[in-house]
Amino acid sequence: MRCYSTEVMFDGVRAMMESALTARDRVGVQDFVLLENYTSEAAFIENLRKRFKENLIYTYIGSVLVSVNPYKDLEIYTKNHMERYRGVNFYEVSPHIYAVADNSYRSMRTERKDQCILISGESGAGKTEASKKILQYYAVTCPASEHVQTIKDRLLQSNPVLEAFGNAKTLRNDNSSRFGKYMDIQFDFRGAPVGGHIINYLLEKSRVVHQNHGERNFHIFYQLIEGGEEDLLRRLGLERNPQQYQYLVKGNCPKVSSINDRSDWKVVRKALNVIGFNEDEVEELLNIIASVLHLGNVQYGGEESNACITSDTQIKYLARLLGVNGTVLTEALTHKKIIAKGEELMSPLNLEQASSARDALAKAVYGRTFTWLVNKINASLAYTDDSYKHFSVIGLLDIYGFEVFQNNSFEQFCINYCNEKLQQLFIELTLKSEQEEYEAEGITWEPVQYFNNKIICDLVEEKFKGIISILDEECLRPGDASDTTFLEKLEDTVGGHPHFVTHKLADGKTRKVMGRDEFRLLHYAGEVNYNVNGFLDKNNDLLFRNLKEVRLRRINWEDAAATQFKVSLAKLMEILMSKEPSYVRCIKPNDSKQAARFDEVLIRHQVKYLGLMENLRVRRAGFAYRRRYEIFLQRYKSLCPDTWPNWQGKLADGVSTLVKHLGYKPEEYKMGRSKIFIRFPKTLFATEDALETRKHSLATKLQAGWRGYSQKSKYQKLRTSAIAIQAWWRGILARRRAKRRREAANTIRRFIKGFIYRHNERCPENEYFLDYVRYSFLMKLHRNLPKNVLDKSWPTPPAALTEASEHLRKMCMHNMVWSYCKKISPEWKHQMEQKMIASEVFKDKKDNYPQSVPKLFVSTRLNGEDINPKVLQALGSEKMKYAVPVIKYDRKGYKARPRQLLLTGSSAVIVEEGKIKQRINYEALKGISVSSLSDGLFVLHVPSDDNKQKGDVILQSDHVIETLTKIMICADKINSININQGSIQFTVAQGKEGIIDFTPGSELLVAKAKNGHLSVTAPRLNSR
Repeated sequence: MRCYSTEVMFDGVRAMMESALTARDRVGVQDFVLLENYTSEAAFIENLRKRFKENLIYTYIGSVLVSVNPYKDLEIYTKNHMERYRGVNFYEVSPHIYAVADNSYRSMRTERKDQCILISGESGAGKTEASKKILQYYAVTCPASEHVQTIKDRLLQSNPVLEAFGNAKTLRNDNSSRFGKYMDIQFDFRGAPVGGHIINYLLEKSRVVHQNHGERNFHIFYQLIEGGEEDLLRRLGLERNPQQYQYLVKGNCPKVSSINDRSDWKVVRKALNVIGFNEDEVEELLNIIASVLHLGNVQYGGEESNACITSDTQIKYLARLLGVNGTVLTEALTHKKIIAKGEELMSPLNLEQASSARDALAKAVYGRTFTWLVNKINASLAYTDDSYKHFSVIGLLDIYGFEVFQNNSFEQFCINYCNEKLQQLFIELTLKSEQEEYEAEGITWEPVQYFNNKIICDLVEEKFKGIISILDEECLRPGDASDTTFLEKLEDTVGGHPHFVTHKLADGKTRKVMGRDEFRLLHYAGEVNYNVNGFLDKNNDLLFRNLKEVRLRRINWEDAAATQFKVSLAKLMEILMSKEPSYVRCIKPNDSKQAARFDEVLIRHQVKYLGLMENLRVRRAGFAYRRRYEIFLQRYKSLCPDTWPNWQGKLADGVSTLVKHLGYKPEEYKMGRSKIFIRFPKTLFATEDALETRKHSLATKLQAGWRGYSQKSKYQKLRTSAIAIQAWWRGILARRRAKRRREAANTIRRFIKGFIYRHNERCPENEYFLDYVRYSFLMKLHRNLPKNVLDKSWPTPPAALTEASEHLRKMCMHNMVWSYCKKISPEWKHQMEQKMIASEVFKDKKDNYPQSVPKLFVSTRLNGEDINPKVLQALGSEKMKYAVPVIKYDRKGYKARPRQLLLTGSSAVIVEEGKIKQRINYEALKGISVSSLSDGLFVLHVPSDDNKQKGDVILQSDHVIETLTKIMICADKINSININQGSIQFTVAQGKEGIIDFTPGSELLVAKAKNGHLSVTAPRLNSR
């Protein structure tokens, strides 16, 4: 959770308290002393509401801290927050419980005077939590050692033990303290906690035997039943069911959602070990707790006037657990001892008396056990170092606030009497503190009118005439004393007191709202009616003589309750008067324990009964605001040209100059010896608003000045750095240039000398030159290596590297060839093989060969659908390797006829549509003739004596190079190609010969010449 703060923080932590004034419309003022309308209760509550809405639960009334329970976790109690408040001036940070704790600690250390922190408020207002936070603050921030850490742990662990035995679930609070507690924390000369002491007040013993609906008994009973081990419960004779015990069922609330009894039991057992309880002491303690539960289950029967115990089992458990005789205990619970004329008589008790005696015994046992527990804790916290007997003390008083219920009884009477005494102490100490400060500063003290409640305190505690004395006298006198006779005695004794009223003494209007068994006290916080029923019983412990004589371990019987409380309260007042007090007033915002809900009626009630308006009025009786000169001048000096930016003279003169410039009127302020006192909050608010306005212009000037200074400083640093870098770099460049010149001169000298001796054998004079020549050749070769196998370029080597150059050239070529071949695919390899054959046969021999080089040879020029199926059927299983359309010229007349030339694995087949016209086996192929021109004619020569053949075949193909290459490969007749110039002779059937004449021309022309030859005119594409 976030710690909300309205300060303009310095380093995120420290800022002047008054900076909150600039946000006062939203979050109110953080010190009620600064409220303009300080006499208005509505303005007081509205300021509380504003701060509560913003999660600002703490507000000051001067040095008094007002705390509103937020009913939710706020992240304002971390170690970081503790460090923020550690060693900081009280008003330099926002209000906080840590500020009160630290201020008390620093005052104890610097002034060497004991301190005390008084925490009060209604049940559920957060008193116990406030005391825990203070203890945690000291545990974290104070110096530590091994012994000190042990004490810190015991101080912290005393809380869960005391809460278990002294706290209970009420309608207002699930963990309500049902006793008052004063704890002294003892510090050594180093400021480390070294010991402690606890005093408890007015434990609500009646809760042991009775609880209102929706409430519970003390936590320890439920923790023992829920968390105790099976063996332990068996030994104590207990069952794991709180409904089985009469003292735990009256409130009808065995379980509470916000309480985990099983877990709390483990915490309590661990805490007892830390505090120093041994196993025997823990067992004795639990025996007594269990005996109270068994005592509540003791049942009575018999005649109305002669009660007897009907449950022997409970007596057996009680006798064993308490270490008493069972017969004696039974008699003590059913009879009372009367002494008449020196004789002891045993008189039986009726059922009502016996039940009352049982309950009185249970309350007495538990109350004295609680006192023994506190004493045991004190023994573990005692400061035992004899070498240093003087220690400082900070006291923590966690005590109930003023209580006003629909029905107020003896407990409320004692509580409100305590608060009267505390209010009397507070007013006296506050006025004393104010007067001392005024006198120290040389300012005239103006008497403050306030309600002096000493008259009420005397009414309650005065010897012989006070209410407590009358109550004790009525309890002790012989005869039939009752609550009614006590009320009558009050009317007779203090009936004329202005702050005391009964139904009998009241006027008619008052009688309508008062019962006949009530008396009214006019307290400082208001009127309270007390019902006298039960006063005598609660003041007297109701233990008959024989019950007192039962020897219970670790229990001592004491005087009447009111007298005890009066005596202990007097001692408490002495303790508090000997210390410097600080105050924490706790307020609960609603009865439903809901976060963010602000019940104005409930809070107005608490403001009234906590006396907060009276506190504020006393604090504001003189001057609302006071600050040391140096602090005031430091904050507001910018508002006056004479004090800004610095005042060189005396501080008092500077403050005087400043307030005159601000226009303060004489009645608005006073100048003390070291402080300025401002009477009205509006004067301070006007000053604060002027400062807020001034901040903007100051911020602009400061920003401009800082930016100018920052940029100038940055520029100067950059300039200095640039000059240093430039000088350094120039030096480096100059040294580099000089070095390069020397190296260049040496290189040139060695190069010239080497050139002169270049033809000599290798020697020191020419070795550099020769190495350079070799190096230059190799680098030139590296830059100009051939890019492919066709690139035959190669740099000319020097004489010394001729042989090496040749080796390198061969290696380079071999490497390129190997790399090229490695990249060739099978298909491309086959293509290249065909191209190589074509190159060997036709290169430089046939005109149209160069045009065929860039064109890839295809696997066939005819698709499957171009060849008649009958032909394919006739070929049978023979695989066709190549097919191409050709022109066949007849042997007679040379008529051109379209045909298809098919190449299989064994023969060349000439096809006409669906008929095989001629099959030429490769073995029978004598050769192939072709002209050197660019025509596409070629002649397949076959044997003339083969009857199956009709003579040589004259064919023409548009892809003559490709076709002839395919035939050569298929027939394996690479060397059977004849390239003729001029004419080709071929054989006609019956041994006759024909001639084909080739002549160059402008275009291709094939025709029969007049001489009977076949004349072919073809253009010459290349000159050979």
